[in-house]
Amino acid sequence: MKALVYGGPGQKSWTDKPDPAIEKPTDAIVRMTHTTICGTDLHILKGDVPACVPGRVLGHEGVGVVEQTGSAVRNFRKGDHVLISCITSCGSCSYCKRQMYAHCADGGWILGHTIDGTQAEYARIPHADNSLYPIQPGADEEALVMLSDILPTGFEIGVLNGQVRPGDIVAIVGAGPVGMAALLTAQFYSPARLIVVDLDPNRLEVAKKFGATDTICASGEEAVQQIKAMTPGGAGVDVAIEAVGLPATFNICQNILAPGAHLANVGVHGKSVDLHMENLWIQNVTITTGLVNTNTTPMLLKTMQSGKIDPARLITHRLPLDQIEEAYRLFTNATKEKSLTLKVILSA
Repeated sequence: MKALVYGGPGQKSWTDKPDPAIEKPTDAIVRMTHTTICGTDLHILKGDVPACVPGRVLGHEGVGVVEQTGSAVRNFRKGDHVLISCITSCGSCSYCKRQMYAHCADGGWILGHTIDGTQAEYARIPHADNSLYPIQPGADEEALVMLSDILPTGFEIGVLNGQVRPGDIVAIVGAGPVGMAALLTAQFYSPARLIVVDLDPNRLEVAKKFGATDTICASGEEAVQQIKAMTPGGAGVDVAIEAVGLPATFNICQNILAPGAHLANVGVHGKSVDLHMENLWIQNVTITTGLVNTNTTPMLLKTMQSGKIDPARLITHRLPLDQIEEAYRLFTNATKEKSLTLKVILSA
């Protein structure tokens, strides 16, 4: 098969790889029909994720068709259309029983990380019964790719960890795909204001269409002051969602918190950040981090099926799978080239 293979920091290639095979009775082989690129893939290419070794097929999102199942797989059979979760879960370890699937003793985030992933013509999915979701006939399979990772990530690690409540003032720092996913799902809880901060005017225009009440095109102290000016008495926001993964954006978030606020860090950080405890300790704030568990995926599937949310709005480009290197170029250079690129769907 053809696959996008990581060759070490800064290196990748669309090249030949052996077809995956059933390794355990709980495995399934899925023929990929749609996949995409995640910001985490860019972190891997920067060398920020040392557990991902050269030779690994990247990717942890997608939908496809079951080609083969192991003898212990009960819920799926050849020909089934399926959504692939970015998190693999055995369903029986102590972490899975607490719905902490990201920490599954025999799974977690392994696709495109410690085992070959989904940016390929075929993928092996361990623990298929717990790591795949059936797709109903007629469903928008491109839109469903957003439920592999970014929609549950923005919702669980941003909105739920941030404990967004009705009437809250929420600031989302970073209007990339995950920030936009947090923006869409925060509206489940009717916050009073949704402030989106980014340096890309194109993304901010999209954020307005997605439900942002306010947008700020600024960084550093200027962004902090503009955000505080939007809050009563300049006290700060109730929830700050960090959706980039840089020290500068984390710093904005920790400097805009009102007393009792939540800072929900979603971004993947490749460098350490300075935590200003000299200011935070007296504010009674809560800071959370996390890797998505995907325990909300069934609920998000129902919400999408009901028409309450349309994740297809996050798709800005569509390309054939064999043009994945061009897709990486678009995704990586979006800000520099001032082109609006959120999610690129790659179809086989």
